[in-house]
Amino acid sequence: MKQIYFDNAATTQIRDEVIDKMAEVMRANYGNASSSHSFGRSSKSLIEKSRKTIAGYLNVSAAEIVFTSGGTEADNLVLQSAVRDLKVAHIITSKIEHHAVLHTIDQLEKEYNIRVSYVNIDGNGTVDYAHLETLLDTSEKTLVSLMHVNNEIGNILDIKKVADLCTAKNALFHSDTVQSVGHYKLDLQDVKLDFLAAAAHKFHGPKGVGFVFIRKNSGLKPLIFGGEQERGYRAGTECVHNIVGIEEAIKLAYDNLDEESEYIKSLKQYFIEQLMAKVPSVKFNGYSGDMEKGTYTLVNVCLPVAPEKAGMLLFQLDLKGIACSKGSACQSGSTKGSHVLAEILDESDMQKPSIRFSFSIYNTKEEIDYVVDVLREFI
Repeated sequence: MKQIYFDNAATTQIRDEVIDKMAEVMRANYGNASSSHSFGRSSKSLIEKSRKTIAGYLNVSAAEIVFTSGGTEADNLVLQSAVRDLKVAHIITSKIEHHAVLHTIDQLEKEYNIRVSYVNIDGNGTVDYAHLETLLDTSEKTLVSLMHVNNEIGNILDIKKVADLCTAKNALFHSDTVQSVGHYKLDLQDVKLDFLAAAAHKFHGPKGVGFVFIRKNSGLKPLIFGGEQERGYRAGTECVHNIVGIEEAIKLAYDNLDEESEYIKSLKQYFIEQLMAKVPSVKFNGYSGDMEKGTYTLVNVCLPVAPEKAGMLLFQLDLKGIACSKGSACQSGSTKGSHVLAEILDESDMQKPSIRFSFSIYNTKEEIDYVVDVLREFI
């Protein structure tokens, strides 16, 4: 049976070069980076080299990069400390953010009685920038939290426009860029956001490591206490091999970005063309079918399947060796439908199955042909 992995928005295959680099570090650099002897200094130097490399790709200072266990921890660090330590009283977000952001904000609203505003989005999932500007007209200390690339429908936020609005209104700006770091170039001297979250496993790096960008002199304080690691922002012995792994993954992602992104774009375009030809009633959710307004890495499709048959689609795809997702992998165990699609689809389309297919350099057009044929047969 074929095995086809079209769930790269959930996580990606680790590059062989990254595995080799991590294995090398695990064998040779096992010292605790907080130790003052040569073994510790060796590990510490690898961490600081990785920090400097990542900072270089984002055009920031190495001191502004803090390693975390991934995007969820990074989002929590920013949001919780912003309210607790920076005295943010008003958070502006959208109802189609990742749950790492939405659930954290829900908890902060309960604990600190902060005010939460949700910016309007249209039927395609696009932020209403005029409404955002209106929400920013407040004397309260405000933080805006909007993701750069939506993990379910792939819509791309005009991140510079939002950053400029926040600067003009003296508001803080945090963006979950988990789906964009490693796939899009970000110059944080040009895009004046204050905080950014990223995760290695979204760009062919290891799970369990990510980073948060914290603009200098922000005043943010730690979420995890117990030591002075990560310049006091995050206590705990650093996972050196994972940190070297994220460095290698981001280097390979950005050094090969032009060539690899063009290849993945060609896969997405081909997938769209084949679906429209063979499943003519297919609909593309959000801007996932748009090559400019949506990310080149994923397609989210609403398929013309009767409600009584819809529940079997993912099961049938899995039986045929096809890995994909009905939404975020983080909610796959939930009986609830996608909160993102619930905001943008009408009741009729919500009864039909919507599937997210996401691509990487390891996929092929032959795999797309097989998947489209399986879908056509099922429908």
